[in-house]
Amino acid sequence: MYPFSVVCLCTNHKISRCLSSCTRRIFPVSLLLCMAVSLVAREVSDLCLGKPALRSLSVSATVGDALSALKRFGESYLSVWNCCHGSLRSKNIDSAQEECRCIGKVCMVDVISFLAKEDNFLNPGAALQSPVSVLIPKEAAALVRHLEPHASLLEAIDLILKGAQNLVIPIQGPESRRKKILFKPSLSPNLHNNREYCWLTQEDVIRFLLNSIGLFSPTPIQSIDSLDIIDTESIFAVHYYYPASSALPMIFQSVITQTAVAVVDSENKIIGEISPFTLNSCDETVSAAIATLTAGELMAFIDRGGPEDLIRVVRERLEHTNLSAALELIEEDSGISSSSSVYSSSSDEEFGLGRSGRYSSRSVVRKSEAIVCHRWSSLVAVMIQALSHRLSYVWVVEENSTLVGIVTFAGMMKVFRERLKSM
Repeated sequence: MYPFSVVCLCTNHKISRCLSSCTRRIFPVSLLLCMAVSLVAREVSDLCLGKPALRSLSVSATVGDALSALKRFGESYLSVWNCCHGSLRSKNIDSAQEECRCIGKVCMVDVISFLAKEDNFLNPGAALQSPVSVLIPKEAAALVRHLEPHASLLEAIDLILKGAQNLVIPIQGPESRRKKILFKPSLSPNLHNNREYCWLTQEDVIRFLLNSIGLFSPTPIQSIDSLDIIDTESIFAVHYYYPASSALPMIFQSVITQTAVAVVDSENKIIGEISPFTLNSCDETVSAAIATLTAGELMAFIDRGGPEDLIRVVRERLEHTNLSAALELIEEDSGISSSSSVYSSSSDEEFGLGRSGRYSSRSVVRKSEAIVCHRWSSLVAVMIQALSHRLSYVWVVEENSTLVGIVTFAGMMKVFRERLKSM
């Protein structure tokens, strides 16, 4: 009565035609299958509509160039390319013989973590002259992947599940012909291989899946515990009274995993977090705070915008340890750049732990506040919670705030990927 050709027919139609075809059959199951097939066949270019062209940086640039560009343009990330297209070129690069490709990305957290290392902290001026390649992890080849605009959504999800953070997608159509922005000599134009590119992130994919959440019923209303997506192994945590510098390796790794470093007390109760999300809205002066303050003091430093009392503590500790050269990183007013906050509009009213360290759904949280959920929280609730705070993870805690694990966008995508297979 309702032949299987209903589904086969949909594979060769765009979603609008597909829905129209299925609707005429007036059969809810067929309609659901048709929509599912259309979702699977969706091209990644559909998720890139309206996205801005990438700001780009040549691999021949320095750390100082990256810092200047991040502050100048207020970007969260800059893409790093192996070509210069008329700009200053590295002696080791011949862009005429090699295809222009994005080889990685850098953000303010990368610069801060680099400057906070002991050797660089002793001579920040020299550190800023280092090549930008020192900020790109060895895993960069897996973190940033190129993908053609006609690739399917499933291809994008599979790359993300293999570790990709950002997918580099060519921008299609006349809208890609934008005015070219003047860059410093070491900053390459937005145009590469005669095309402009944009990022496709894990957040973009999760938002798209949330818009089609009804297709996955009843999975979205199941608890994250029953879906087995609570990661209890890959957790970064530091004690409240430990030096913030001891968390540097974990901060670096949390950039790669797109998570954060939890700050806990002696009973493993979560107090807050040191998040790349937050540090990305700081400037390089916070590296001095990381090098001299405890994890708890660093949270206060970030929360209160570099208060004078903590700035004084940082100065005194630098002088006491004969690190006077690093004093140039400290500004008089604040360690936080108020003009460079990228996420302030989306994180003014977050939900999470209150100042007492216990979960509160009404508190106006601090920048170092940890966003948490429980084992019994539903998948869709955690998705909405993460997206509303522009985070790619949510901490999982017991009722007494004891840290249990973490749920990430990648973990969520595994569930949807399996569900799509079953469809």
